[in-house]
Amino acid sequence: MPTTTIVAEPRLSHLVDVTTALAELAETHDRTADLPSGGLAVVHHAGLLTLTVGTQYGGPGGSLADAVRTLTALGQGDPAVALISAMTLFAHAAQARTGAWPEPGYTEVLAESAQHPTLINALRVEPDLGTPARGGLPATTARRTATGWEITGHKIFSTGAAGLRWMQVWARTDEEPVRVGAFLVRTDTAGITIQRTWDHLGLRASRSDDVIFDRVAVAGDAFLPDTGNAPSPVPGAGGDLRDWNALGIAAIYLGVAYAARDWLTGYLQERIPSNLGKPLAALPRFQSEVGAIQASLASAQAFLTAESAFPTNAGLAKTVVTGAAIDAVQRGVALIGNAALSRSNPLERHLRDVLCGRIHTPQDDMVLATAGRAALEPAAGNAKGNSSDR
Repeated sequence: MPTTTIVAEPRLSHLVDVTTALAELAETHDRTADLPSGGLAVVHHAGLLTLTVGTQYGGPGGSLADAVRTLTALGQGDPAVALISAMTLFAHAAQARTGAWPEPGYTEVLAESAQHPTLINALRVEPDLGTPARGGLPATTARRTATGWEITGHKIFSTGAAGLRWMQVWARTDEEPVRVGAFLVRTDTAGITIQRTWDHLGLRASRSDDVIFDRVAVAGDAFLPDTGNAPSPVPGAGGDLRDWNALGIAAIYLGVAYAARDWLTGYLQERIPSNLGKPLAALPRFQSEVGAIQASLASAQAFLTAESAFPTNAGLAKTVVTGAAIDAVQRGVALIGNAALSRSNPLERHLRDVLCGRIHTPQDDMVLATAGRAALEPAAGNAKGNSSDR
């Protein structure tokens, strides 16, 4: 594919400014639960939505470590914006590695990305199947037509649905044998209905709504076979595509915990009870608890950044980091009581948002079972060997 000029180089040095701009809009987005168009515009203007476009397409070729750093900053500002942005970053990272999109379609994506936020997401979850990470075939079906394919089905938890330009719709073909993969669907195609079903505890502005496909026509070359574990051909880019998902998601929720920590420390420095005569921050109990939060977040950050540079167990990193983020926010809530749960303070929103971290794939039970098997199998092998030696 020929090189295409897209937006300016991503301004990673300005991530603090992006975080600040997103934070100023986050409360409004949460209250209205509308698509966070203002926040997405901020990310676009900073050149971050195309951070992971491959260098072969004229993009910056951002690495997994770059994506983790960026999503931590976006999550600290507004995790709903961060989650929607992450889906687009993952799609570009996958294209850089697989080149699976047909040339005309991806050229169109890049041309539009130079002008305005151009969002992509993979729609996989269904009402009956649930998450495909636990196995099974989609009910969504692609039927062969004279001109291509026709998609019919129902997807749920479709992050950013109303703002997407392209949907990668996971479906099965009506062929024998059946093939499974993603079909590229432009969202202005006839037959697509977005149902506003997202009414969630946290990430309310992520607009993870239902999408109904009723005989939606797509081109014959719009089929992408499953390549979820495609390795990176770029030295130093880091990991397979599942690593990107696990570590990118973890980064978002670590960012939420940082935002909660920052609000907590500010509150403790400013709150001066009349019977104390000095800030709560001066009390050893509060100092010790904040110190515990700091230690937990520092450990999580170290694990996350190490994994993004040299991924070996991204799933375990996701479980550890999101667990630390949730614990940090809950500690802050317990420390200051009622004020933490007042909607006039952002800590209440941070608590609701960070609790969503465990829901994303890979989920804790699968991660821990895998880690346990990996730890026990060598031990079992050693035990057998030792037994036969006797």
